[in-house]
Amino acid sequence: MAIQPQPSTPLSSEEVLHQHTGVPNVAYLVGFPIAHSASPTLHESISASTQFPYRQVLVESNDLSRFLNYIRSHAATPKFLGSGVTMPYKVSVIPHLDHLTPEGRAIGAVNTIFLRPNPSNPNETQWWGTNTDCIGVRDAFLNNVEPPLIEAWRGKPALVVGGGGTCRAAIYALTTFLKASQVYILNRDKAEVDAVLAECHKRGAADNLQHVSSLEQAESLAPPSLIVSAVPDFPPSTDSEKMVRQLLQYFMQKKVTQESHPGALLEMCYHPSPNTQISKLASDCTWQVIGGIEAMICQGLEQSKLWTGQEMSKNVIDNARAAVAKREVQKHAS
Repeated sequence: MAIQPQPSTPLSSEEVLHQHTGVPNVAYLVGFPIAHSASPTLHESISASTQFPYRQVLVESNDLSRFLNYIRSHAATPKFLGSGVTMPYKVSVIPHLDHLTPEGRAIGAVNTIFLRPNPSNPNETQWWGTNTDCIGVRDAFLNNVEPPLIEAWRGKPALVVGGGGTCRAAIYALTTFLKASQVYILNRDKAEVDAVLAECHKRGAADNLQHVSSLEQAESLAPPSLIVSAVPDFPPSTDSEKMVRQLLQYFMQKKVTQESHPGALLEMCYHPSPNTQISKLASDCTWQVIGGIEAMICQGLEQSKLWTGQEMSKNVIDNARAAVAKREVQKHAS
């Protein structure tokens, strides 16, 4: 079967998506590679708990434009609700959208497409982009750290390890939602940090960001209470990678030494294993470690609200968490 959004432009894995969903509503997740993603399991659980029938379908594609052309051409049966967007398309998808939410605009990266009627023409559908990763970061902390500590840490520094799209979402969550006074950025690639700072500067949001690259610099800074690690799990090999790891350990130890209380670290890396070198380092420094699966669940719940209009009750959240946890146990046991 050759379904083509344009003449002589055949799709590959996308061409039978709608025919194989088996439900009246469908959402997607587009990116490459994404075969390992737990997102469809999460949305299957949400659908069952809310009684809103939909399914999320993974689309591993090297051609974002062809995928978008396809779903624009075949959005009626089953009904297209929207799509998740992951690497490497979180920035490149933006020109294809009609509008961005304040979060999508401020972060400069989109992980969710959703649809809304055009206020000027209700028969016309507009494509919106937002970033629910920042909601995932926010709620991972709010749902797992004791409320008195969250309140005590407002107005204090936070830290992000990394310089990619997740870094941007984490900065937004830490400053906007969790009210960090400033955010330190640790990253092996100075150019990546410079790009983040330049983007934030354009939006007038760079005053409370600081690239920390030496121990001398770190010694003059108050320790962070919240840390988001947004880098793959690998042993540091270059001098810059070793410095990032050394600075991270220094800040965590400084927090415990100066304030007699550890902070909380959200380890966004959970594939292939949530037991990363950074999560172990944090545990060794007596910090609370929150797994990235928690952030993935929280951002997915927000996606579902946008796509289905369903409220995410405690029962829905608990069932989603249990379904994803079961999948992860089965995956690591196999």
